[in-house]
Amino acid sequence: MNEQETPAVRNVARLDFGTDAAIVVGAGPAGLMAAETLRAAGVAVHCFDAMPSAGRKFLLAGRGGLNLTHSESAATFIGRFGPRGPALQPLLERFGAQHMRDWAQGLGVDTFVGTSGRVFPTEMKAAP
Repeated sequence: MNEQETPAVRNVARLDFGTDAAIVVGAGPAGLMAAETLRAAGVAVHCFDAMPSAGRKFLLAGRGGLNLTHSESAATFIGRFGPRGPALQPLLERFGAQHMRDWAQGLGVDTFVGTSGRVFPTEMKAAP
């Protein structure tokens, strides 16, 4: 593994001409985050979505506020997954609520915790 690779992007497709490349299917919040993470690791990324433009869910969410995560404890959050919680716990601990807030901060997006415990971008307006 070279210094630009992370475990999350280690096994991307290697094209015959030696370039790391990945295809991300779905350009919603999760797909765009995956694409951004891959790109930061030096991987060429191609995003595909059924919608005519990327990130449309962000536009819809802007009306009621786009919550990024929740401020509740990890144990409470994992408990919401019922019997599947223990299986998901290692994954959720690798990228928890604070990781999400740190990721947003890295993109220049400040966050705050609302009265519901949900975490929102400080600027709660979605793009037009």
